[in-house]
Amino acid sequence: MSNKALYNNRLNDCPLTFTLNIIGGKWRLPIIWLLHKNKTMRYNELKRSIDGITNMMLTQSLRELEAYDIIKREQFMEVPPRVEYSLTDNGHDLVSALKVLANWGSKMKNILVESK
Repeated sequence: MSNKALYNNRLNDCPLTFTLNIIGGKWRLPIIWLLHKNKTMRYNELKRSIDGITNMMLTQSLRELEAYDIIKREQFMEVPPRVEYSLTDNGHDLVSALKVLANWGSKMKNILVESK
């Protein structure tokens, strides 16, 4: 086995890499953060709140986050139909971890700014 193949296998088994693959991408973190702040949001509310996101990317991101059990999609059988999105327990746990990362990032940013 080559060193590159060995490195890729080890990287793929890393829990942190797995997590970053789930939350990575341009739109997933803003969606998660908005749902954390607002508790429950409808599709159009999310769309209006995220500058530059297309319908296709919002739909794809919501489906992927739902598949990873980060968000919950609840459809109400009303006329007109209503769909609401919110964080699951896993999503709330993730936000707690993201807050720790955000604090670390703020600290590092301040250190780097001061060192210039």
